[in-house]
Amino acid sequence: MSYATITPEELKLRLDIGEMPVLIDVRLPEEHVESNIPHSMLIPLDTLPTRIEELEHFKEHEIIMYCRSGGRSAKACEYLYARGYKVVNLLGGMLDWK
Repeated sequence: MSYATITPEELKLRLDIGEMPVLIDVRLPEEHVESNIPHSMLIPLDTLPTRIEELEHFKEHEIIMYCRSGGRSAKACEYLYARGYKVVNLLGGMLDWK
């Protein structure tokens, strides 16, 4: 693993102080509608290769990826990291987000 990770607590602190990181939800649309982190963009994992151009203008920014438990977002991080993106995986995903 060559990408960074962040805990839900660390992310909440950053959001509480006004940071607005790029947040990408790689779950399915119905999961995103059910619950999500405010201001996140939905790009389901299986569509990431065909939608990567939507992230091009964020290439120099940190991108925090999340899913239900951290598995799909880890795959997304690996994919984007290999393409030169600065990615961070939310540990525990939405299961640990409160």
